[in-house]
Amino acid sequence: MNHQLLRDVTFWTFLLGADEELAATARQAGCPCGGRLHRADYRRKPRGGPKDLPLELAFRISFCCDLEGCRQRVTPPSTRFLGRKVYLHAVVILVAAMRQGANPRRVRELSDLFGADRRTIVRWQLLWREQFPQTTFWKVERGRFLPAIDAAALPLGLLQAFLSPGPDDPRQGWKGLLWFLSPITLRGGLAAAVWR
Repeated sequence: MNHQLLRDVTFWTFLLGADEELAATARQAGCPCGGRLHRADYRRKPRGGPKDLPLELAFRISFCCDLEGCRQRVTPPSTRFLGRKVYLHAVVILVAAMRQGANPRRVRELSDLFGADRRTIVRWQLLWREQFPQTTFWKVERGRFLPAIDAAALPLGLLQAFLSPGPDDPRQGWKGLLWFLSPITLRGGLAAAVWR
């Protein structure tokens, strides 16, 4: 797995284009109250990306209803941001996948590359191994993959599913993976399923 792509500003610009596509769909759907949506992006302080990430790539696309009394915020799914997490979505996936089976030296290298300390990386692994497999999203969507992806192999199994067939441009594989996972970037997207 090549981590250099995630250090390239053009990759994040490419993903901004994907976020713009997701945002256009959300804007077209409008506010649940029937009001029009106006652009109301908010700034994030993303970690783990390139040091020279332009300011325009640090904003999460969002909308606000124009009807007085509603003013509800509508935030579309994202390929760049994983909910409220401060680290960029692709970084959380890649580091957790690279950490699978890694030795302490490798953890130090990952920490140096992406700025995440050992405890943060362990939290990401727990997210993928324990929390994500229990989400409604994964319980519904895991049937798309043949052969099936073992929950113990997450997120490495997802990376392999989207990137191993070897698209000529790895950005397309990343876009496919991040687009697939974009529903979990919304509020409650990582909430565990409740089974009664």
